[in-house]
Order: sequence, then C-alpha cells, then structure tokens
Amino acid sequence: MKQTESDYIFVLTNPGSEKALKLEAENLKFGWRLSYQRRGFVTFKADKPFSLKSLAVDLGCARRLCLSLGKSQSREEAIQKLGDIKLIHHARFSDRKMQGIRGEGEIPEIGQIIGTVVELGPEEFWTGIHCHALLLSPDPAGDSGIEMPATSPSRAWLKLEEATRFFDLKFTSKDIVVELGCAPGGVVLALLERGVSVIGVDPAKMAPVVMEFAITERDQATDKCPWFFHSRKPAALTSKRDLGHGVTWFMSDMNQSPEVVLKECARFCKMAPSIRGVLITLKLTDLLQVAEKSQWYAVLTAMGFQTVRLQQLSVHHKEFALLGLNRK
Repeated sequence: MKQTESDYIFVLTNPGSEKALKLEAENLKFGWRLSYQRRGFVTFKADKPFSLKSLAVDLGCARRLCLSLGKSQSREEAIQKLGDIKLIHHARFSDRKMQGIRGEGEIPEIGQIIGTVVELGPEEFWTGIHCHALLLSPDPAGDSGIEMPATSPSRAWLKLEEATRFFDLKFTSKDIVVELGCAPGGVVLALLERGVSVIGVDPAKMAPVVMEFAITERDQATDKCPWFFHSRKPAALTSKRDLGHGVTWFMSDMNQSPEVVLKECARFCKMAPSIRGVLITLKLTDLLQVAEKSQWYAVLTAMGFQTVRLQQLSVHHKEFALLGLNRK
C-alpha cells in the first residue's frame, strides 16, 4: 500500500455528535471543509492533500480519524484498496450506533499503519488508513466492545474500563484513587478489581459489592490488599485528612458542570501533591460546549499536567473523558 496522501479524510464519531465534531474542526482553523456526512461518519476536504501527519490533531469527538482512500460498493473492493496492509479494522453503522467489528486481531504497535473498512449500507463501504499512536484506541472504530458485568452497580464501570483501554492507562497496586461522585460504585468496583485502592467521596450509599472492601477509618489502610474508604460527605467538605497520604489519581463522575468539577479537581490536587493523573467525566448539557475545551485544558495545565486530552468514548452520550497525565 503506497498511497499516503488523499484529498479527503473521514471521521468516525458517536451518532448525534456530528455537529460538535464539525465545530471542533472549524476551530482548528486548518481550512477543512465538510464534504459528506452520514450518522456517525463525516468526511472533510482541504485546499491541499492530507497526509498521515494531518491526522495528528486534537478532536475530542473523533473516535477514529482516517486518511480516506474512497468509497466502494463491496467489502472486498474496499479491502483491495489497502494492498499489503496486514492489520485491518472493520466497522459498521448498525442499530443507530457506529460499531467496531471485533475479531481475534492483534494489538497494534505504535507507528503501525492500520486499515479501516467502514460499512454504511449494503453497497456503501469506505476505506481509510491511520497510524497508531499514543492515546489512540487500539480497537476498530474506537469501540472496545467491553460489556458490563451483572455485578456492576452502574454504567460508570464501563466508562472507566473503556477509558483505560482507549488511553492505555497503567494502574498498579501502589496507586490510590480519590473519586468524586462515586456512588453507587461503578468506577470504584472497576478499580478494586484491578487491585487499586479507592477513596470515594459521596454522601450517598455505596453498593454492597463495593462495601465488601470497605475500611471504616483511613488509617486502617494497608498495602496487602485493595481497600475502599468512603468519605460520606460532599466534595466541598472533604479535607486533606480524609485523603491521607499517597493519593496518585483524581477521578470524578459528579453530575456537575465542567467548571465546578475542575474547581474541585484543582482543590484536591492542591491537597494531594502526589496526584499524577486525572480522569474526569465531563457531563455537558449541550455537545457544542466542546468548543470550551481550551478553557478546560488551561485549568489542567495550570495544575502542572503536561499531557491533556479530551475524548468522547463509544459509551458516552453527552459526556467526555478529560485526561491529564505527567504532572510536574
């Protein structure tokens, strides 16, 4: 496969997020122009050809961004356009969702070129390529296909699991996560299952499956097994004493505005200087609020986070995952 330039790129997104995606693209000021659109699928054209390097842009609504090799009438014809590319992802629009088609495919390596074939209808297939990089989903269409277990008390379990896979986040048994808005415990359970201890902040009750790991006092924590400490109070009333020592991650699934959540994030990072990572679910009233992401980035950058990323996951609706890493 020798073609590494194209007059077009295509983007796979959550159906319903197309308008927000186009706003993001407009704000990049690269001169991208809308060419074609279907639910969950948008193509752009520019004054000069796109290259693989053109795909290295920050689009929070883009689950997959590809150099477009054009449209075909069959899957076989679409695959032929990829030539000798070995790793091929498949996706389709089905049941009002843009879904990745999973197989026994390999996990891509950084720098590896991947082909994507998207089925939009019985005789409409699109072919594209992209280069795998850090903070890009390894899955077809950016869709992990993870299913929530019956033991999980909430969908927040799915958000944490998909974000962990999408961003390739690494947790160890030495990590301690403080999570705001933790009840009934979806994220907490996912972390505990990974061997990570959690300080949950929420006045509401937690699910019994989570309370099996509970300690009653923060100073009862040990490094022998994962534990859960419930700070049963509002985030604004949580103190440094509630956190103790060694907190390494801040997470939030609070049903509050981005401004309120980020204000609390800044306060917790000040109380716990050992925090090195942030993962926040931003719950928007309107997807077009994505235009405010530079303001959200500025808040995390001011806290010392050198890597900041906004990403809508396949399990999200009017939500985005805001990630901060590598805190100074």
